Amino acid sequence: MRSKISGEKVGKSSSFESAQAAAGEYAENPKKLHALLDRALAKAHASKGRLAEIWDSLQASLRLLRAYASGRYRETPWASLLSIVASIVYFVMPLDLIPDFILALGLIDDAALLGWILTSLKDDIDHFIEWEKSQPETEVNGAAGAGREAPSASRHGDDT
Repeated sequence: MRSKISGEKVGKSSSFESAQAAAGEYAENPKKLHALLDRALAKAHASKGRLAEIWDSLQASLRLLRAYASGRYRETPWASLLSIVASIVYFVMPLDLIPDFILALGLIDDAALLGWILTSLKDDIDHFIEWEKSQPETEVNGAAGAGREAPSASRHGDDT
């Protein structure tokens, strides 16, 4: 029997509220954001099969956040950025609505929340993908590690 848990339900949990509270601190600290992204990428690869339905959007959102942290991409609205960061914080939290140590169930809430957030922010993610395609090949390929030296940047210019 397949569990029915919605991303919206997870989004109303106290665990996600904690992730939202931490999101701004990550978004404003490139070094901390890079460390979060490294943890998320490792967990995503370890769980790739169970994240198949959202894999492409998840990978694009991680690249978006890495480009943001490096200062190369600042076109995502601040509220959207915070939502993506909060969903990634939630994803790496081992103790959330359904703790990750519960075999076969621990990622259900993570996948539901990520799917819900990433679907609701599809336009922002698609805009990033289009921007990414327009970048020189070396800049895109070097983004995963090269962005780590980026200076701390304030929130992007679109604060509305």
